[in-house]
Amino acid sequence: MGSEVIVEFQRNSTNWANVVGEIVKIERKIFPKHESLARSFDEELRKKNSGLLYTEVNGEVAGYVMYSWPSSLCASITKLAVKENYRRQGHGEALLKAAIEKCKERKVQRISLHVDPLRTAAMTLYKKLGFQVDSLVEGYYSSDRNAYRMYLDSESD
Repeated sequence: MGSEVIVEFQRNSTNWANVVGEIVKIERKIFPKHESLARSFDEELRKKNSGLLYTEVNGEVAGYVMYSWPSSLCASITKLAVKENYRRQGHGEALLKAAIEKCKERKVQRISLHVDPLRTAAMTLYKKLGFQVDSLVEGYYSSDRNAYRMYLDSESD
């Protein structure tokens, strides 16, 4: 494995246009059009209380995680994606752990996310990191695609 680094996206960084371009490509390739943020990515990043972390491997964006924290009560992992050729190498887990850490720094009490129950690798990762299934949300992605709502509570210190 080459040099890997997790970077917190900064709007004022010199390479932000390149990073957004790379992420939009990943977004278009992985997610169906109606689930993709490719068109509104810039808008999503402008939202208050939202963050983006991405993994860079040898200068290439390998994956990213988007999250938001509307209040200290809760945060949401809104997107987690890793390029196909970088999967099963720990990048998704590293990104998710980093996002969880960012939420904990903000004293968030509960982190939630939605996942297609058929995405076995994603389900396994979320459970490995302590997320629990809260409920099944029927028709979440489309009329014939459900989602599990999952959550992770912060340990009280």
